[in-house]
Amino acid sequence: MVIDSHAHVTAPDGLYVYKAALTAHRGAHGRGAVNATDDDIHKALNSPVFGGSSHLEQLKEAGTDMQIISPRPYQMMTSENPRIVQWYTEETNNIIAHSVKLYPKVFRGVCGLPLTPGVSPKAVLPYLERCIKEQGFVGLLLNPDPGECSGVETPAFGDRFWYPLYEKMVELDIPGHIHSTGCKSERLSYSLHFINEESISVVSLLNSTVFTDFPKLKIVVSHAFWPWIDQGIGLLFRRPNVSLLPDQYGPTMPGHLQWVEAANTALSDRFLFGSAYPSSLDPKGMVEAYSRLPYREEVKRKIFYENAARLLGIVASGSK
Repeated sequence: MVIDSHAHVTAPDGLYVYKAALTAHRGAHGRGAVNATDDDIHKALNSPVFGGSSHLEQLKEAGTDMQIISPRPYQMMTSENPRIVQWYTEETNNIIAHSVKLYPKVFRGVCGLPLTPGVSPKAVLPYLERCIKEQGFVGLLLNPDPGECSGVETPAFGDRFWYPLYEKMVELDIPGHIHSTGCKSERLSYSLHFINEESISVVSLLNSTVFTDFPKLKIVVSHAFWPWIDQGIGLLFRRPNVSLLPDQYGPTMPGHLQWVEAANTALSDRFLFGSAYPSSLDPKGMVEAYSRLPYREEVKRKIFYENAARLLGIVASGSK
């Protein structure tokens, strides 16, 4: 079996029409809603997308049994007016929950949080609890830079600023997936911003007492802390509840065989497979690329399925 632990939602066009209206009227016309129907969701997931076949067909072609979908990070505009961010985040999460409801054996959801610069994580805890308990999400995206490189900074993940969120994550027994959102800087792309923010996040956590204060806190690191591969592997030795997700960096980036060596020896339980869909490779290409890597067969089973199933509480039938 294959669980793709890192992918993003394919939404009806209505979600992006809604976003355009929000950013145009700035909330003056009220919240509104996407109000996607079952047919809208079915159509989005069964229509050709990203230069290939449909989202669902691409999963079948890849042999992917389940995919963990979250908001598309660069779309989330978290540095905007808090009211607009809240509305758009909630509507995006609603689309994900709707997709999971219609395809419960194919998808699970990881929610985004409407956290904006200067706002305490305490403010989003009731909403997070609703996402997990009422909408069935199995984790959350941890955005280290709600300001989107706009110059408005948020304390790094090692700071006690984040402790209310960590406490709630432990209470709900859910992992947090470190993944920044957009980038307003003209000096770097959002892809480079992802790498920078993941680096800052991991170093901050390493230099803090977070894992001492929250020994059951579960963290997943996008892109496996590339290009700091040695440091990322060292993090796994020091922090038992951290998992690395090399995703599209895993098959080809310089140093990628160090991840293979680490997984084949002492750290087989700490790596996850993910496509970062939509990415440079389609799901089939990503599965094939990982399958060609020199992982031991028992390690491939863990990376493709067992580690994610354990972390997210997924059983073979697709239930949780």
